[in-house]
Amino acid sequence: MRETRYKKVWNLNNLFPCGSGPSSFDNYVKQLEMEITELEEKINLFDNLIEINESLGVKSVLKHIGEIWKKLSQANSFITCLSAQNTKDQDAVVLKEITSFMNAHFESVINKFQYIILETEEEHWTEIIEIKALTEYKFILTEWREKGKLLLPENEERLISDLMMDGYHAWRQFYNSLIGKIKINIPFDEEVRELSVGQAFNLRSHSNEGIRKAAHHALEESLQKEEDLFAQILNHIAGFRLQVYKNKNLPHILTESLMKNHLKAETLNAMWSTVNKYKQPFTDYLTEKAKMYGDTKMQSYNFWAPIGESKQKITYEEAVDFILESFNRFGNELGNFARNVFDSGWVEAENRTNKSVAGFCASFPLTGESRVFMTYEEGITNVLTLAHELGHAFHNNAMKTVDGINRQYPLSIAETASFFAEQIVLDAVLEKAETKEEKLFLLDEKLKRSVMNFMNIHSRFLFENNFYEERKKGMVPAERLNELMQEAFDTAYDGSLDSPSLRSWIWTPHYYITTSPFYNFPYTFGYLLTLSFYAKSKESGKAFEKDYIALLRDSGSMSTEDLVMKHLGEDITSESFWEKGIKICVKDVEDFMSLIS
Repeated sequence: MRETRYKKVWNLNNLFPCGSGPSSFDNYVKQLEMEITELEEKINLFDNLIEINESLGVKSVLKHIGEIWKKLSQANSFITCLSAQNTKDQDAVVLKEITSFMNAHFESVINKFQYIILETEEEHWTEIIEIKALTEYKFILTEWREKGKLLLPENEERLISDLMMDGYHAWRQFYNSLIGKIKINIPFDEEVRELSVGQAFNLRSHSNEGIRKAAHHALEESLQKEEDLFAQILNHIAGFRLQVYKNKNLPHILTESLMKNHLKAETLNAMWSTVNKYKQPFTDYLTEKAKMYGDTKMQSYNFWAPIGESKQKITYEEAVDFILESFNRFGNELGNFARNVFDSGWVEAENRTNKSVAGFCASFPLTGESRVFMTYEEGITNVLTLAHELGHAFHNNAMKTVDGINRQYPLSIAETASFFAEQIVLDAVLEKAETKEEKLFLLDEKLKRSVMNFMNIHSRFLFENNFYEERKKGMVPAERLNELMQEAFDTAYDGSLDSPSLRSWIWTPHYYITTSPFYNFPYTFGYLLTLSFYAKSKESGKAFEKDYIALLRDSGSMSTEDLVMKHLGEDITSESFWEKGIKICVKDVEDFMSLIS
């Protein structure tokens, strides 16, 4: 293959003022720890917000917190990138332990500030948050006051934070190391190739059904050998989390996740209720596609199989060029930003072993940069994954002008930004399709995303919810986890999927994220919300880009319900809102059925 104009290996060398070597990073960390200690000493001087406001000023403290958050995020993202590009990197493990202590220390300082907010009498509280200088912080202050009500006494919170470092968060690190070391032996014609979990996972969309099937079973067999160990990891993460919830008297296992997503329970319930009402068209699609392979039910290893133009290969260079062209059609800011991403070496896409499984985008707020991670294998799925992660990066870029403390947007809106970028590219590909075969191929790719968000993500939500309920009673063995996974698939797919990956609870990294519980429903939320945004963009043309960026900038400083009401004028607690998006996807099913007949 000829040399590409775009590098497939990212540049991590310019992320810190004094370089990214071990000694430079060590100095950076030491300085950051000193800043956290200074902030803590400053906060320790006060008992309530009135005292702070009369001396240093609440705004000054919030800005200090925001600056430290940016620097700490910079360090955390750097280590995430080191671990992902080489799962055997032991230096990254050491650095992770160091920053884990800083994260815990900073969290305890934030908790101290939340205690101060909580101790402020209602009369003074109302006066302070209405101060004009604090207008941009009103949401975060109110949110912290609510979170403060859930805090344990300060010494107990600090103890839990300390235990998290070598317990709770360490299990996540252990998971990353373990999954990265697993090798899968997969037969290719006359040879057997040893692949990582991520590489085996990419074979889901291979044009050869025999290879897809062999990869599916080889992955399951390899994971079965380690399932007891992964079950222990998952149980310990869940057990720790549940014990914390119990001590804090959290009313429901979803409470923390809803707060992190700035969502009301009624919004989530309305979304899932609507999704459940519209399962039939998508089961019809799966059944119809299964017939192409001589099956009565969709075999899971055939779900991602391309149809129509299935042999088409898209080089990395072609993918980048097409993404840039598509983004430029949407708006100049998005197009120029994406061009800078590739020119600056912000993307890691090389196909090699010892890389992490899942793609992601890491934010570096201190330098106003991002890094995109994936494994590119010349298929349309990889093109869309690349666009998806670039959407996250554009969101980070939009937040550059926002004060540090308000940059922490929820996952639900983060996934909206990524799906929006993905939709721009997918729509552009569909527009260029000329033949019936091309249209069928691309429409199928579009419907896969609907099925993933309405059925697969729903199965993850059901599995995690049911697992946590059983974990309350004790350890849940691997065999039972497989059963729970099967039950979740049967319900979410309405019985339309055969031979699902019962050990997907192992290779799905989201279950092991200790900082974001229930990282599943934000995908469905973001996908459906994207359809509303995208419909509006089609009406407004390039003028919509300005409004879209304004929405992204607001995403960390108001509830998601208020955000959508402000920028779309829609009530997301109503099922009628969610129906609008799903009906667009139902129309895709109708078009697919029409073409295939």
